[in-house]
Amino acid sequence: MNPYDMIRTHLSTVIPFANHVGVVLGDIADGTATATLDQRTETSNHIQTQHAGAMFTLGEAASGAALAGALAPVILEVRPVASGATIYYVKIAKGTLTAHARTDAPGATLLQTLKDEGKVAFDIDVDIRDGDGDTVVTMKVGWHVRKA
Repeated sequence: MNPYDMIRTHLSTVIPFANHVGVVLGDIADGTATATLDQRTETSNHIQTQHAGAMFTLGEAASGAALAGALAPVILEVRPVASGATIYYVKIAKGTLTAHARTDAPGATLLQTLKDEGKVAFDIDVDIRDGDGDTVVTMKVGWHVRKA
């Protein structure tokens, strides 16, 4: 099992709320990740589209997975905390959604800053798309990471 598979397995068990909502982590690599969310009654709103809170949870989970991928060599030695987020609902979202997350700097750069300063702050951009490939949500999630 490669480190990214281990991260996916670990994150899939330690984030109970994302599991409750139904987020499924997909590919994780150096500073990138995908996650999906199937629409169900529990994730729908009053007009039978994906609920804003469910989409936020999807995007935040994907951003956390991208963070873990970027910091894979030390992920068990650090404490990541989301520092803020902006979200824009671009289009009504129905059906299965896929979040694509990417760190704003390469993992090597983030790791070097963490090594040099004992902490690092960075943003992760998230693009959530529907089954047709149309962007329905864009997000930016800020993260602060410190050595544990």
